[in-house]
Amino acid sequence: MSAKSNHEIVAGFMPLLDSAILVAAKERGFAADQGIDLRLIRETSWASIRDRMAVGHFQVAHLLAPMPIAANLGLTPLAAKTIAPIALGLGGNAVTVSNALWAQMAEHGATASLDPALAGRALRLTISQRERDWVPPLKFAVVHPFSGHNYELRYWLAASGIEPDREVEIVILPPPLMADALAAGTIDGYCVGEPWSTAATAAGAGHIVTVKAAIWRSSPEKVLGAAAIWAEREPDALAALLRALCLAAQWCSRAEHHGELAQMLAEPNYVARPADWLLRGLSGNLDVGGEETKSIEDFFVPFAKGATFPWKSHALWFYSQMVRWGQAAHTPENAAIARETYRPDIYRSALKPLGIALPAANAKVEGALLSPTPVGSAGASLTLGPDGFFDGALFDPDKLDHYIDAQRR
Repeated sequence: MSAKSNHEIVAGFMPLLDSAILVAAKERGFAADQGIDLRLIRETSWASIRDRMAVGHFQVAHLLAPMPIAANLGLTPLAAKTIAPIALGLGGNAVTVSNALWAQMAEHGATASLDPALAGRALRLTISQRERDWVPPLKFAVVHPFSGHNYELRYWLAASGIEPDREVEIVILPPPLMADALAAGTIDGYCVGEPWSTAATAAGAGHIVTVKAAIWRSSPEKVLGAAAIWAEREPDALAALLRALCLAAQWCSRAEHHGELAQMLAEPNYVARPADWLLRGLSGNLDVGGEETKSIEDFFVPFAKGATFPWKSHALWFYSQMVRWGQAAHTPENAAIARETYRPDIYRSALKPLGIALPAANAKVEGALLSPTPVGSAGASLTLGPDGFFDGALFDPDKLDHYIDAQRR
């Protein structure tokens, strides 16, 4: 029996696999059970969601994890203070290249293993060959300047010995346009969330070379962004929504629900692509191209491993990349703004009644866990990891200055 609706909330979202938690919250009744009348508005670009959040059309939105930080730092047009009180899962992205580029990378040792180190080496050798042949630089697309896609692509390239912006041009495209742009030869590759890499491989237009879950294991992707003014004015509504989303995330995480969830997301008002495409991302069994399928551990994680917890270390890593790539100045004030954008305090307060695992810490050293590790938590037990960056680097949020200085060298 659903509770009487007493909170109306309008949420913007993009047609992506990781909108699943919002969609399930509405369609499976989790929002209604918490007294929420949840209206989901499908958008076509992250810029549109950003602007509609800023002018008050949405109280909350499915956001790229760095977007609220960028807004609070004043880096975006019409910036409005935004908080991130819950994450919407881990992983879900892939790096896909054209068939022509894949053929060149294969000549330099790339395989279908999705190993980011091997793929990065093959791409570096391919770029060196292209430079010797006086071929113009490659062009890769990401979905937004302040996106996990942009930062993980750049991190992978730089750690592979490739200079972003000089050796690879990086442009912005909305997710639904990427496969078409690749097929048309407008771009050579892209980093995007599912099902938009599957769109290219299903059409025979591209090949997946690596995935977010391998570049940075157990890494964040989207958050629920909430307008700070609304959140302060309507704390009960926000808390009820967070409970609905947490319950939806638990439902989405169960393999026996994936078929129903894929059908739900495939509807025209949501992702509007074949359910089979969406099921691939949910199961982690991706068609990587060339009629080859790979099973990817933890490709998309909706709930396990603290997947919905808004870690301040995640916020600070994104901030470090904004500084690294010249988007923001590193100051104590800016670091504090980034840190305070993510709100584990609101998360704990809202979700304590559910009895779920609530991490005892607000931040952690990213990359320190080499195997599944039980960690301190209230409520249920919690296991994190393995996590970390493919090049073996660590990010200690307590040593932020040192990390930023090391990346500048």
